[in-house]
Amino acid sequence: MTGATFYYWQGKTLVLRLHVQPRASRDEFCGLYGDSLKVRITAPPADGKANRHLRKYLATVFQVPTSRVNLLRGASSRSKQFTIENPRQLPGAIQPPNLKPRA
Repeated sequence: MTGATFYYWQGKTLVLRLHVQPRASRDEFCGLYGDSLKVRITAPPADGKANRHLRKYLATVFQVPTSRVNLLRGASSRSKQFTIENPRQLPGAIQPPNLKPRA
């Protein structure tokens, strides 16, 4: 995955643009979809189930508590934007932020 337009950093907070495919056979990231990262999830898109499931999946992938994964926009859309506060693990396509050390 190149181009890295699907994410950016705000300090130590990762902001991700996702394109979600619900009712998939398994949970997985599966490449770029325009300027978003496509993610397949097993949950159905009903009653917020997909959003809750995706939040838990992201928490697992980035090794953070679900309280540090927040949906910014796209609650009822396939195009979503999430923040992940201080992720402990990053998939290979995401580079860590360039934080300057404190003087």
